[in-house]
Amino acid sequence: MQDTQLLDFIKSRRSTRRFSSEPVSDDMINTILEAGRWAPSGNNNQPWRFCVVRDPELRAKIAPFTKFGAVIKNAPVLICTFIHLPSMYNDTKDHQAVGACLENMLLMIHGLGLGAVWLGEILKSAKEVREVVGMPEELELMAVVALGHPDGGTSKPTRKEMDELVVARL
Repeated sequence: MQDTQLLDFIKSRRSTRRFSSEPVSDDMINTILEAGRWAPSGNNNQPWRFCVVRDPELRAKIAPFTKFGAVIKNAPVLICTFIHLPSMYNDTKDHQAVGACLENMLLMIHGLGLGAVWLGEILKSAKEVREVVGMPEELELMAVVALGHPDGGTSKPTRKEMDELVVARL
């Protein structure tokens, strides 16, 4: 893949909030998780852990914990992504590693022709979500990725100009 092809691919990824009822195969889910597994982490500690939620009743129990409850209910699959507290050695680096893991998964989802949205607002109810899915206290919720086959278009987001973002070129 050429550099411009990769950049075009990255630029074409969108957050998808509406999904069809078409199921997502186990092979696709495993490929997405594999992409996350290969994210970089300090000391290769791989602090991420995943809980895959397909059950509609369980998704309905999670939905009230976010203002994006309709997205949670509509998505055929949720990947609740946690940080494994005993694996951590540096708070900042380990949280950055989980972010890299999430981005790997979002790019793989896009590459598979699926759509997804990274839900962070749900973190205000992290403890409740963790309890609903039955995870131990050593796991702290970092995000919920809602995914499935897209149902409808997405809008093209805007980006700040590069000169607003680059504060120095030394």
